[in-house]
Amino acid sequence: MEFQDVVRRRRMVRSFTDEPLTPEQVERVLGNAVRGPSAGFTQGWAFLVLESAADRERFWAAATPASSERDMTRWKAGLRRAPLLVVPMASRDAYLRRYAERDKAGARLVTPGAFTPEDQARWPVPYWHVDVGMASLLMLQTAVDLGLGACFFGIGGPERPAFHAAFGVPAEWEPTGVVAVGHPDEPARGAAGSPARRARRPLESVLHRGAW
Repeated sequence: MEFQDVVRRRRMVRSFTDEPLTPEQVERVLGNAVRGPSAGFTQGWAFLVLESAADRERFWAAATPASSERDMTRWKAGLRRAPLLVVPMASRDAYLRRYAERDKAGARLVTPGAFTPEDQARWPVPYWHVDVGMASLLMLQTAVDLGLGACFFGIGGPERPAFHAAFGVPAEWEPTGVVAVGHPDEPARGAAGSPARRARRPLESVLHRGAW
């Protein structure tokens, strides 16, 4: 598929069939995720891959608020049929360690050899989540290129301790979100969800050429 077609066709698919993915499709999605840019080439990311029905059910049990469990709307039920869930996670500490190394001393983001958690305040942007966000977009685009659908969604704050406990995730690693991948259960019919109620902002309304 042409790259411009991938960009144009990408949308959040919230309802999937139960058709499984091939191992080749799964590996393509995962392999492309780590091709994204990374500050200092830190690569402070990790990906929890959930393919079995038991693992996916364990995820939904841990990460779904009780109120949502009682109110299973159509899109939530459709989303839960996705045969692949990937939880991309970021490690702030990996970036602090990387920028404490000698070749990054000029950035003045961490005191070499003596960084502390307070060094995070020196970062104008939390690049650990920026990098994982870029990896997530690559997974979304790869799904489109494979003729599949994908959706990025978050894990709520109250549910994070249960998620960490359910999968033994070390405290250092924080989930940036979740990417669900599978076969859409119906043909694309234009925008759905929020995009169906809100128009895309015109390009010129968000550009500031030369000055604000």
